[in-house]
Amino acid sequence: MIGFSPRRLWAVVTKELRQLKRDRLTYAMIVGIPIMQLLLFGYAINMDVRHLPAAVVDQAHSSRSRQVIDELHQARVFDFLHAPTTADQAQRLLRAGDIKVILVVPADFEHRLTTDQPPLQLIVDGSDQVVQQAARQLSQFPVRAYLNGQSLSPPAAQVAVVAYYNPDREAPLNTVPGLIGVILTMTMVMFTAIALVREREHGNQEFLITTPLSSAELTLGKVLPFIAIGLIQTSLVLLLGKLIFQVPVRGPLLDLYLAALVFIVASLALGILISTVVRSQFQAMQAAIFTFLPQILLSGFMFPFEGMPRPAQWFAEILPLTHFVRLSRGIMLRGADLSSLWPELLALTVFSVVALSVAILRVNKRLD
Repeated sequence: MIGFSPRRLWAVVTKELRQLKRDRLTYAMIVGIPIMQLLLFGYAINMDVRHLPAAVVDQAHSSRSRQVIDELHQARVFDFLHAPTTADQAQRLLRAGDIKVILVVPADFEHRLTTDQPPLQLIVDGSDQVVQQAARQLSQFPVRAYLNGQSLSPPAAQVAVVAYYNPDREAPLNTVPGLIGVILTMTMVMFTAIALVREREHGNQEFLITTPLSSAELTLGKVLPFIAIGLIQTSLVLLLGKLIFQVPVRGPLLDLYLAALVFIVASLALGILISTVVRSQFQAMQAAIFTFLPQILLSGFMFPFEGMPRPAQWFAEILPLTHFVRLSRGIMLRGADLSSLWPELLALTVFSVVALSVAILRVNKRLD
């Protein structure tokens, strides 16, 4: 029996370290993932909601109503981007996802200040649970104290909060629409990247290279079967969400499937692009996880999008999951259609075209 030798042990350790150093992608993952998580959780993720896009419907048109609107604006929770003249106009903005909150100042605002009736009303997008939480925090906003120049404890129900689309604040209604995108991201990106790399490792690519297939035909031929798988997964989540959690689809079902189709193509394009960069299945899995983390953390699925710093929001706009979360929640919960959500669909389409084009350019008919 061979005895234990520290010298031989050190030789194996140094050999593995040299091999790791030559494997640049794995080395980058070892260093990059902790740095990315530190920056995301320490810098980008912020549970304090600020600068929610809002509209104000001032039916009182008085100096006092303008004063309280200004006080709410100074709190930096709302950014009053629109001032529609009617509640119907404001609700159309809410349904389209252009705003998250409607502040309504009723015509009898002055009279309500002298009664127990709430002088203000907040209509919030209940499809986003974080927005509901922020609105509930403002339900005790000291309207009368501000207007009287006092700092007294406010009486109850100074602001009436009405949650559209999820009045009972049921968590599954917020979670399931975004969860469709999360599941598709995990499976489509990882499965595609690993499957294509495995084919190259097993030598199947050599046979395909000898065929008269173009790079575009070869790439798209590999994508189409996964599109069917992604649509099956979408149907499964929708069915279980309806049967178990009673999650509705208030908008056109065809629009939801079209949005899912474009998102699946975008995720597959990312997986194909990853497969052209990595050289092993292990690297493909690492790279897929590396792209998955920022998507789930920055897309608005788990944490408030409006609470992120501007640079983090700009980066999140590049990620496909950010746009699909808005599409799925808009169609399923708010009853919106693609005509009002077209910027999100356009962003997914552009991402798909760019990623697929780059991947096709990298897929060439030459052996490595």
